[in-house]
Amino acid sequence: QVQLVESGGGLVQAGGSLRLSCAASGSIFSINAMGWHRQAPGKQRELVATRTSGGSTVYADSVKGRFTISRDSAKNTVYLQMNSLKPEDTAVYYCRMSGQYTYWGRGTQVTVSS
Repeated sequence: QVQLVESGGGLVQAGGSLRLSCAASGSIFSINAMGWHRQAPGKQRELVATRTSGGSTVYADSVKGRFTISRDSAKNTVYLQMNSLKPEDTAVYYCRMSGQYTYWGRGTQVTVSS
């Protein structure tokens, strides 16, 4: 069994920064990619950023230049540095890991006030 535990969410004013962390533990045999999705109230879950084991990254257009994804392979941890936050970034942020199977974390709330 694999567990993903997110941390780092919270309330921040517009223009501020937060850093999310997601630590994977359990029976991890291989990881193809780790990343972040988010879901705002009344909206579908959407990709924010993902990073493959080879180092390739993909970002949603709405966060390019503001968010940075990084990964510590030794710790099976992925990070999301979020700068210049906007009220529209408010959402529950979910960690996702894909390998032999796909796993999701429970989510962490990010609220950006105007």
